[in-house]
Amino acid sequence: MKKWFIFISVFILSLSLCISLFVLWKAGQPFKSAKQEAEQVAISEKKLSEVTDSQVYSSSNTYITVLGKDENGEEKAVFIPSSQKLKIQEVLMKDGISKKEAIKAVEAEFEVKEVLHSKLGWEQKQAVWEITFLNEKDKLNYVYLFFENGKWWKRILNL
Repeated sequence: MKKWFIFISVFILSLSLCISLFVLWKAGQPFKSAKQEAEQVAISEKKLSEVTDSQVYSSSNTYITVLGKDENGEEKAVFIPSSQKLKIQEVLMKDGISKKEAIKAVEAEFEVKEVLHSKLGWEQKQAVWEITFLNEKDKLNYVYLFFENGKWWKRILNL
C-alpha cells in the first residue's frame, strides 16, 4: 500500500511538472512568432538588410522593435506595429542615446539595485527607452527617456 502511495505521488508530481513546462513553452510561442514575422517584414520592406535582435514593446500600442543594419551598414531600429492601422517607424541608432547611456542616466537619478530590462519602443511619434529596475527597497520601477535627447518622459515608481 505504501509503495502505491509513493508511486501515485511521484506520478502526479511528474505529470504536474510536465504540464507546467508545456504550458510555459506554449505561452511563449506567440511572442516568438510575432518577432519572427516582424523581422521578415523589416527585411522585406527593405528597412533592414541584417537583423541582430528583436523585442516586444507594449504600452499605449504594441510594437515589435527590430534592431539591425540597413543596406548602408548603419545601425537602425525599426518599429513594426501589431496593428495594421499604424505605420512602420524607424530611427538610426546614431541619432539618439544608446542603451548604456539610458541606463547610466537612470542610475544617476535613482538608487538602482538591479536593472531588469531595457527596451527601445515607439510612443507619441518618437522613440523612447523603457528601463525597468528594482530600487534599493526592492520596489519595481518603470522609467522612460526620449531616445533622441535622453530627457525624461514618464516615470512609474515604487510599485
